[in-house]
Amino acid sequence: MKPDKLNMALYFDTYGDLLTEKQRDCFDLYCNQDYTLAEIAELQGTSRQSVYDAISRAQAQLFRLEEVTHCIANAQRRAEIAAELEEISRQLRQQGAAGIPRAVTGLETAAREIKE
Repeated sequence: MKPDKLNMALYFDTYGDLLTEKQRDCFDLYCNQDYTLAEIAELQGTSRQSVYDAISRAQAQLFRLEEVTHCIANAQRRAEIAAELEEISRQLRQQGAAGIPRAVTGLETAAREIKE
């Protein structure tokens, strides 16, 4: 599989419940528990190709879900905005009243982005 397993684990944590049981089991074993395709096939009493197909379909489904919902991208953006707000707050405490106009502008920008 091309995408890194850590990134795929994030997709799985977000959308995994929407996969079929077989896809969910194979994907969990492969990405989260670091089993090989052969080990998963042996555990499930099936072929490596069947496991590979289930994981590939699961990965494609996870990507499609993110393309439609943008849940992961939105969560990452909210985290960035929260960090920006924390930085503005820190700067306000350091600069006192002199930093208020710039801080207000930053807060307004962050508020607009959250609304979008």
